[in-house]
Amino acid sequence: MADADDTKEQEDSEPVKKDVKTSRGGMLQWIIMAVVVVIFAGAGFGLGRLFAGGSTPKTAEPSQEDQPTLTENPKANDSTTDSQEGWIYGLEPVVACLDEPGVTRYIRASLRLEISSELDQKQGTALLEEKKPILVNWLSIYLASLKIDDIRGERNQKHIQLQILDAFNEKLFPDAKPQIRKILFKEFVAQ
Repeated sequence: MADADDTKEQEDSEPVKKDVKTSRGGMLQWIIMAVVVVIFAGAGFGLGRLFAGGSTPKTAEPSQEDQPTLTENPKANDSTTDSQEGWIYGLEPVVACLDEPGVTRYIRASLRLEISSELDQKQGTALLEEKKPILVNWLSIYLASLKIDDIRGERNQKHIQLQILDAFNEKLFPDAKPQIRKILFKEFVAQ
């Protein structure tokens, strides 16, 4: 009987040893999977930052949002033009996706056009309303061609205003004297 009892004890102890080995092996598998997940997550994060081009988001300065920026037309610097009163025409806001590879950045711009007093306000408004789709289309395409570095700072924004001023005058008054004196930014926000 002693042999039967010993055999019974050995049979009972063997499954316990197998369960301990199985639970240790199962725990090791979970630890290995967790380490692999952490490594892949870190690699994905690192590659995302690498392809995004930087680690900090870049936006326009808030002080530029609050105050309209004026530009001066170098062709209209004589004092007689500055002393004349003009009128203002507001364009609807334009939203465009900036030309930034790997990152989605938007720009929203609202413009006001300072029109010379030589152009009658009623006729000028009618002309601008008629040509507004062309102007908004051109402005959308132009803004979409810019990069985030192209819109930062006062110098770049004044350059943008001059580009818009020249293009709008060319589109509205191709064979006549330019009537738009200044481009004013009501809103110029990059996100």
